Parts: sequence; structure tokens; C-alpha cells
Amino acid sequence: MKREEAIDVLEHLAAMYPKVEMSRKKAKVLLPSLMEMDYDGVMMKLSHFATRYPYPPTIAEIAVYPKLPNEHLVNVKKWQEEAGEVSEQTKRRFQRQLEKLVLQKVNHENGKL
Repeated sequence: MKREEAIDVLEHLAAMYPKVEMSRKKAKVLLPSLMEMDYDGVMMKLSHFATRYPYPPTIAEIAVYPKLPNEHLVNVKKWQEEAGEVSEQTKRRFQRQLEKLVLQKVNHENGKL
């Protein structure tokens, strides 16, 4: 979230819980942590928390972090797209070579070479 949004979260927190002391120092400490989070998610959790509990939440209780892309899935998709561009003849040739290599490995481990 942006700095202005993080400040907005703190202002909402102070408005919902008037007994919360929101000093400049406290805000300065909390802002970097809030700025790593998702604004809409934090505001939603803050709203839900306020309807359930009379005491103020900790930052951990309202924390929502942006979802990061799953690099493994991105790579798998890329590999699938690349594999789709390989001809069937090349795929069959590769399959035969792989089967031959596996057979050699099995024979070597069984002492048949």
C-alpha cells in the first residue's frame, strides 16, 4: 500500500478506538509494516475486527499481504507453451532416447553391462 493509505489505516484505527494513543513515533514505527500490506484487505479486516471486538487489534490481527505470483506455476506454464511448439517427431525421438538411457541405467545397476 502507499504511504497515504497506511496513514489512512492508522487514522481509521484511531477513529474506531479513541483510547488508542497514536503518537508520531508509533505511526513512524507502524508505517513501514503497513506499507508492505494490501490496503483493501487490511481495511476489510479492520472493519470486521471492529464489529466483533471492543479492544483495538494488533497489526498482526489485521495484516493482509498482497499475493505473490507462484513462480513454479509460471515456469510450468512457460514449459507447457514451449513444449507445444515442439514437433511430434522431435518428441518421439526424445522419448526413444530417454527410454534407451533408462534401460542402460537399469542394466548397468543390475550388472548386465
